[in-house]
Amino acid sequence: MTPPTRKKPERRTDALSRERIVEAAVDLLDRAGESGLTFRALSERLATGPGAIYWHVAGKGELLAAATEHTVAAALADGPDGPRGEIHAVALGLFDAVEAHPWLADQLAAQLAHHPSGPVALRVLEAIGRQVHALDVPASSWFTATSALVHYVLGAAGQNAANRMRARGLGPEADRSAYIGTVAQSWKDLSPEEYPFIRALADEGLDHDDRAQFLAGIDLIVTGMTSPA
Repeated sequence: MTPPTRKKPERRTDALSRERIVEAAVDLLDRAGESGLTFRALSERLATGPGAIYWHVAGKGELLAAATEHTVAAALADGPDGPRGEIHAVALGLFDAVEAHPWLADQLAAQLAHHPSGPVALRVLEAIGRQVHALDVPASSWFTATSALVHYVLGAAGQNAANRMRARGLGPEADRSAYIGTVAQSWKDLSPEEYPFIRALADEGLDHDDRAQFLAGIDLIVTGMTSPA
């Protein structure tokens, strides 16, 4: 009697790669935040064992750095001709990326603070610093000007993302205009002796377009760095 032929195991057509791991990590971070990014969850998402993932990524720190680099690289698209247009494009790219990936703000800050020679910090500094150079800013001011822009972009983007998260937490019935009106009224009720500026600001109205306000801040910084001393 002829023994039955053993069926060979099917070969995976979607071989595991570092790129697939990083993309799955970004998806997990978007859904569950940093605490939700575990090698167990990643293994389930990729239908593989932790050992196969460790072959490509040494640990969670390296995985977070790779996910941050991947997301930043996608955000830094080329903009219109001219250094101001390029700065706007870089700034809006990062602004939108942080809004779409709320975990990104903390990771960008961590990369810039703890890994200034790493790929994320270098990408961001080069993208903005190259345009600072193109604006004929004196070389002695390159670092200060570039740092001011980077810190403004990341700070404003992080605050915007936090505001968006809070708004989502209020539920779909939340009204932005009503909320801003409530804040404005609370400012108007402050002591005129202690808070004269805040009260005057509330009288002018607080409603605004977040992206337009963000770019206006960029332009203020650029105008300051290009104005004659």
